[in-house]
Amino acid sequence: MVLVVMGVAGSGKTTVAGLLAARLGWLFEEGDALHPPPNIEKMRAGHPLTDDDRSRWLIRVADWVDERLDQGQSGIITCSALKRSYRDLINRPGWGVVFVFLTGANETIRGRMAARRDHFMPASLLDSQFADLEEPAPDEPAIRVDISAAPEVIAEHIMDVLGLAT
Repeated sequence: MVLVVMGVAGSGKTTVAGLLAARLGWLFEEGDALHPPPNIEKMRAGHPLTDDDRSRWLIRVADWVDERLDQGQSGIITCSALKRSYRDLINRPGWGVVFVFLTGANETIRGRMAARRDHFMPASLLDSQFADLEEPAPDEPAIRVDISAAPEVIAEHIMDVLGLAT
């Protein structure tokens, strides 16, 4: 199984994915590390990415997922996966990809982003992320998780829902 922890910037993807990976002993990849440098610089400068900007990054994310599945390894990767078309590129139907959609109120996420230090994504881009967000549809392999609880509680809930309790 490969979990793609998704959601807008500031939703807690890295924190929750790291907790899950530690508890499950699975491989973990920070999807932001797969962004080409021009994408990081564009976001750092306060400019939202376009679909064209994201295409090479999404292919890298999909390749990481495919590699795990091809090797019979479980893993966890973070990726905003904001649009259905992005998730369709990453997903390999029937192979155990599950999108974990972290969702919460705009003001909660904005507050988290404002408190972050040394991250390339400024809070000014949050509105563009919400504008691009297409929540997973019922026919997608996804679970929706509210981020109002503590990260440890969120990770435990995800493991329970997926039958991964250790």
